[in-house]
Amino acid sequence: MGTVVALDSLLAAQTLWHAGRASAAALGEPTGHAALDALLPQGGWPRHALSELLLPADGVGELALLLPTLARLSQAGATVAVVAPPYVPYAPAWQAAGVALERLEIVQATPRDALWAFEQCLRSGACGAVLGWPRQADAQALRRLQVAADSGQCLGFALRDRRHAANPSPAALRLEAVRDAHGGSAWQVRKCRGGPAPARAFALATR
Repeated sequence: MGTVVALDSLLAAQTLWHAGRASAAALGEPTGHAALDALLPQGGWPRHALSELLLPADGVGELALLLPTLARLSQAGATVAVVAPPYVPYAPAWQAAGVALERLEIVQATPRDALWAFEQCLRSGACGAVLGWPRQADAQALRRLQVAADSGQCLGFALRDRRHAANPSPAALRLEAVRDAHGGSAWQVRKCRGGPAPARAFALATR
């Protein structure tokens, strides 16, 4: 009987994906890109989970992908934490994208402490979204980040080199930055919770 109770608790907490059952709570957070939401099984970023962005280099459109979500959350009063970014965020650009700067927290950390700081921000319950660049994280470390995002009930975004695409990951969603047929920026879904990864990439519109 104890095993049944434990399984029921896991299902109630949405720690496990229950095949064939959907609920309003399981719906994703809108990405701010309607075409991307249409591709993802949950209709957006997976809630209370880690999403992994695999990049060939910094500055390939990852902020353009994330800023609509960060703007919406910060305008609603949620804190957005950016942990040990490789470059100092340019405040005027974030503000122009709609991010409420008073809800933006930049967490400075050494490379040695950045992973720990990322996990603590995710777990804190004080953030709506947390961005981190875990360069040396192994599968066990990523699993801790996934669990932390779940327990902290926030969106976690791990920005990593795409060489890690060949390695398994516990992240609920994995997107890889690629080039589309016209040489523009696009995102290929490599893994997604709730269904098979769509074959079609999402092309990020340039402004």
